[in-house]
Amino acid sequence: MRSRYTAYVRRDAGYLLRTWHPSTRPADVTFDEAVWLGLEVLSTEAGRADDATGVVEFVAHFQGADGVVASLVETSRFVREDGSWLYVDGDIG
Repeated sequence: MRSRYTAYVRRDAGYLLRTWHPSTRPADVTFDEAVWLGLEVLSTEAGRADDATGVVEFVAHFQGADGVVASLVETSRFVREDGSWLYVDGDIG
C-alpha cells in the first residue's frame, strides 16, 4: 500500500500498472495536479506473509490544483500472486 502511494506521489504509472491485478487494471494511469501530503494507514486485515489476500483502510491527504487541502479515504483490497501483492479494487468512502 505504501509503495503504491509513493508511486502516486512520484507519478510512476509503470509501477502502478505492474502492481494492479490484471482483472481490474486500466489501460493506462493519468495523474491530476494533486500534491500528495501524507498517508495514514487506519487499519489492515490479513495481508501477512502467509495470507493470500489483504485489506487496507487508509487516508491520503492532498492539495488540489485549486489550493484546497482535502483527504481521500479508501478501503483497498489486495491479492498475493506469485509472491507479489496486487491491488484489486477499493471502496472510497
